Amino acid sequence: MTPLRLLPFPLLALALAAPAAGADVEAKLASLGLSLPSVAAPVANYVPAVRSGNLVFLAGHIPRGADGKVIKGKVGRGATVEQANAAARVTTLALLATLKKEIGDLGRVKRIVRVGGFVNAAEDFEAQPQILNGCSDLLVTLFGDRGRHARAAIGAGSLPLGAIVEIEMIVEVE
Repeated sequence: MTPLRLLPFPLLALALAAPAAGADVEAKLASLGLSLPSVAAPVANYVPAVRSGNLVFLAGHIPRGADGKVIKGKVGRGATVEQANAAARVTTLALLATLKKEIGDLGRVKRIVRVGGFVNAAEDFEAQPQILNGCSDLLVTLFGDRGRHARAAIGAGSLPLGAIVEIEMIVEVE
């Protein structure tokens, strides 16, 4: 058995302190093999994030692959629920990259308030919630209870640039 080594009080306090919340989120991302992408420039006349008081409103983001190309498709007509769910997860990473750029540190996230998701789907497709779970599940994995949010999952006949999903988010920050 290794003997307990006592540390001077200031070092003991540092050793016992929990990691910064932002570092914790980034560590969780890394442990999942994920990283935040570069923030994409807007494709029209809008800004990616607006802060009003302690709320940050993130504009709709669409998924882009590692090559920067938009992940396209129509669920129920060529694209699967699994592909769209994965695209929702990729979109969430883009949203978090924009949020980090806006607030500086993801540890400042007090609560994910609301997620609005749009799914490029065939007229008779009805599983939009399963697709948006790609976003919601990742947020809860990263932020715990702070990641639980209200949500809308809406089917759309088409989305900008042919994207398979588009997701917007409202976040409360400290």
